[in-house]
Amino acid sequence: MKEYLLMFADTIFGFLALFVMVKVLGKTQISALTPFDFISAIILGELVGNALFDKESGIPEIAFLVILWGALLYITEVITQKFKGTRAILEGQPAVIIHKGHLIYDVVKKNRLDIDQLQHLLRSKDVFSMEEVEYAILETDGTVSILKKSEYQIPTNSDLNVTTEPVKMARTIINDGEIVWDNLKEAKLTKKWLEEELRRQNITSVDEVFYAEWQENRQKLFVMLYHNKE
Repeated sequence: MKEYLLMFADTIFGFLALFVMVKVLGKTQISALTPFDFISAIILGELVGNALFDKESGIPEIAFLVILWGALLYITEVITQKFKGTRAILEGQPAVIIHKGHLIYDVVKKNRLDIDQLQHLLRSKDVFSMEEVEYAILETDGTVSILKKSEYQIPTNSDLNVTTEPVKMARTIINDGEIVWDNLKEAKLTKKWLEEELRRQNITSVDEVFYAEWQENRQKLFVMLYHNKE
């Protein structure tokens, strides 16, 4: 009877400790599961599980494991925030698998994605034919984001008898206060133009900008500044 009471107490504590850790680390641990997060969840579950069924382990051991692993995850998150170059290693990078209606074969193979899997991901976005897709991006959590061709967007322009225009994907120009030079160059824009456009929007420095994207279709620079919840 005593053993069952100890297991009950350990289980309740383990549950509460994990719940608190998820709250501290943020919603991304459960809402956007990256490969690193997936590995972390498996290892953490294994550590707590072993501690629960080890007769020599109790609440202090479980607390130590949870705190230790939580600290490692927290440090990793801090590193990815401070050093942007580490994000690709720890969190992965989105991959464009359909570009201007063309399937990018080498990117698909590199991400070990077969056609059946891709079709399944597209169907989850209510796309039942690849012909409808202008752009498709494989996200770091394994989902796919799509931008349909003009004639397949809802409501469809063909249904409304509206003249269609080529679809242009918005390009990230500023990310976390830093200029994305490759995208700026691909959009055939210059740093001087960017600075003038920011000044036109009463922004004195790139450092003030959290995110900015160039919307080629609308010939507009959309800017989001740093804002806290308060």
